[in-house]
Amino acid sequence: MEIPSAFNSGLQGLQKANATAEQAAADIFASTTYNAEQQTNPANSGEVNTEVTKASNHLDLPDLNQAIVNLKVAEFQAKASIEVIKSADDVLGTLLDVTA
Repeated sequence: MEIPSAFNSGLQGLQKANATAEQAAADIFASTTYNAEQQTNPANSGEVNTEVTKASNHLDLPDLNQAIVNLKVAEFQAKASIEVIKSADDVLGTLLDVTA
């Protein structure tokens, strides 16, 4: 059985945090872009449309609040992964100092 090194675990954590942050950013962009398009109605010569339509409830848009939370989670995941890599580096340095 192969045991992954701390460096690999930290790197995998950073990659997962990056993927989570990219998805959250895409969800935030999709949500805010759709809302901006719905508020401006070209038929009203640029006036802001404040009506809420039932059709917008049926669309499968990402939740803006959840996307922001996911972005913050990715930030903390990246910070934790960096700490794992730093700790692995320190341990490796200590081992090299002891054996040298």
